[in-house]
Amino acid sequence: METLYLACLIGGILYAIVSVIFGDWLSMALDGMLDFLTLDGHSWLQPTALIGSLTVFGGAGIMLTRYTPLSAGVILALSVLIALAAGAGVFFLYVRPMERSENSIAFSLHALSGSLAEVLVTVPAKGYGEVLVKVGAGFTNQIAASYEGVPIIAGSRVVVVEVKDHTLYVSEVDLS
Repeated sequence: METLYLACLIGGILYAIVSVIFGDWLSMALDGMLDFLTLDGHSWLQPTALIGSLTVFGGAGIMLTRYTPLSAGVILALSVLIALAAGAGVFFLYVRPMERSENSIAFSLHALSGSLAEVLVTVPAKGYGEVLVKVGAGFTNQIAASYEGVPIIAGSRVVVVEVKDHTLYVSEVDLS
């Protein structure tokens, strides 16, 4: 049984080293050929939690075998319980909070009403130009038309008055 425990411990450590050092590089080099190995579906099937459990199983088994007078069956059962507890800990203390902390950079065009923008391409009285609007931590270029029907030159500061038909209707604003 000690060979099984040692194999689990060494395999888990090697997996961690290889995935940390070579993970992204290997994925790019193989151009996604190993993507079928990902465990999509239940979030508790994350490799971080599974391999962590396997590694802890091996480590616990070795330590219990060498430092306790317990029988092989009891050591196996305790190792499995310790591994399950460690896997649950990794999942609930690391994997799940990280999944919930992911943010989307998506935005709704209609949410841009009231936003300030800068005219990049002059907006004619009748026609379309382009504005640069700050969204979250970045910027987005959008098609714009004059709300009041007057031309707005490039470099002007504008406010988005209305969003209609995927177009921002803007009006020049003087912030000085």
